[in-house]
Amino acid sequence: MSLDLFAGMYVRDYEAAKDWYSRLLGEPTYIASETEAVWELAENRFVAIEQNAEHAGHGIQTIFVDDFDARVAQIAERGIEPVKRETYSNGVRKALYRDPDGNEIGFGGAPS
Repeated sequence: MSLDLFAGMYVRDYEAAKDWYSRLLGEPTYIASETEAVWELAENRFVAIEQNAEHAGHGIQTIFVDDFDARVAQIAERGIEPVKRETYSNGVRKALYRDPDGNEIGFGGAPS
């Protein structure tokens, strides 16, 4: 079975959001339009931002990674700290980030 994903987040200010997401995820993989940027996180798995003020701030995404500690450290080096860190009863860890509109982007990782 093949699994592809294209998830999107609506933002109010495209340029400000593109800057923030570039610090979170690295440079965009491609710019789809004047108001949409796309990051390929893994083969055929994408996250995009698109300017749409009416719907901005209501998104929730969690990205599970195998390099959790390194990823969180790299994001911190680019100037973004999680607003919340959690460790669940099964040991799974999560770092939660909020973009300027309030959209939630979490990174999850296996128990350390």
